[in-house]
Amino acid sequence: MQLFAFGVNHRTAPLEVRERVAFASEQLAEALRDLVVHKPVREAAILSTCNRTEIYCNAQEPATAVQWLAGYHHLKPQQLEPHVYALPRERAVEHAFRVASGLDSMVIGEPQILGQMKDAVRSAEKAGTLGLVLHKLFQQTFSVAKAVRSRTEIGTASVSLAAASVRLAERIFPSVAQQKILFVGAGEMIELTAAHFAAQSPRAMTFANRTLERAQELARRFNGQARPLTDLGDFMAAHDIVVTCTASPLPIIGKGLVERVLKVRRHRPVLMIDLAVPRDVEAEVARLDDVFLYTVDDLGRVVQEGRDLRMAAVEKAEQIIGAKVNDFMHWLAAREAVPTIRALRDQAERARRNELERALRRLRHGDAAAEVLEALSQALTNKLMHGPTAALHDAPETDRDQLIRTLERVYQIRGRN
Repeated sequence: MQLFAFGVNHRTAPLEVRERVAFASEQLAEALRDLVVHKPVREAAILSTCNRTEIYCNAQEPATAVQWLAGYHHLKPQQLEPHVYALPRERAVEHAFRVASGLDSMVIGEPQILGQMKDAVRSAEKAGTLGLVLHKLFQQTFSVAKAVRSRTEIGTASVSLAAASVRLAERIFPSVAQQKILFVGAGEMIELTAAHFAAQSPRAMTFANRTLERAQELARRFNGQARPLTDLGDFMAAHDIVVTCTASPLPIIGKGLVERVLKVRRHRPVLMIDLAVPRDVEAEVARLDDVFLYTVDDLGRVVQEGRDLRMAAVEKAEQIIGAKVNDFMHWLAAREAVPTIRALRDQAERARRNELERALRRLRHGDAAAEVLEALSQALTNKLMHGPTAALHDAPETDRDQLIRTLERVYQIRGRN
């Protein structure tokens, strides 16, 4: 078994591919259990966000897991394989550390990914697919992310997607303070984006969600109003900016609805920011006049403008990660030696018990204790030395020098001048 990380992200796959392999949170337990049934996957955890779907696993090799990912989402392997990266051993460890630290994000240093990774680990624990290797990996991952954020400026220098949404609105409208904003959904991303927009004191903020109680919580917090999502067509036209991020597997805002909204608005422009993966807004909406539609990929290009400001922090973070990768690989290598160590101890224990029983029988028969102890010590010495001495005698000449050096190191001796 080996440690692997594989998946797709914003660098390797376009949005239309990423949304097809995204997992809703309620799918994860079932998906994980289904994956580990496909041997030889022993452990697995799935991280699925708007920018990536990744599987961390302890497996024989990743090909079967990649095929599983395609099949689970009803894709042909050839549709997915050009976009998939598969990272073995230390590359997988380094990748996990970089992801949790915000170095692999569309927005360098963004903090949300760490919480999302912790959620992924909790889902794997509940599903029973998190074993010793992945447990150790993720505990070390969270420790590294904490060190990166406390010892570098990566967090303070980051620009979030939420902040980028406000920046985008400021480019389109003379003043955000004069606009009415509709938020569709009530998750963490909507909450963060609403906080950034609220700082600009807009004319009105409305929250629409399938669960009205959650929308009402956000409305109270930001001094807005809450509406049921089922009535979206009745009030959407009253808003100049629409920010949406739900967990719906299918678009909830179609071209027909937006056409009706524009007619009511008499073609006054509307900014639509779709932060969801899969997308909440049909792609065809972008072709309509008077609509400015932006997806998470579009916002990613906006936030890259501040990338140079974060490069010094990134370099320091990479140094921290490099050192911690070496520490983890040393632990993993030690774990791989455990079966051999156990076999050696078992063999020594069997020899000890056999000779002890023989010595006790001689003592019961009245043999002198000193003679019994002498025979016991000689027998143990002979048994423990038999393996290495026989290996030296039987070793081919080409291997003998290397075997001698190994034994000298193991027994801490100098047998040659």
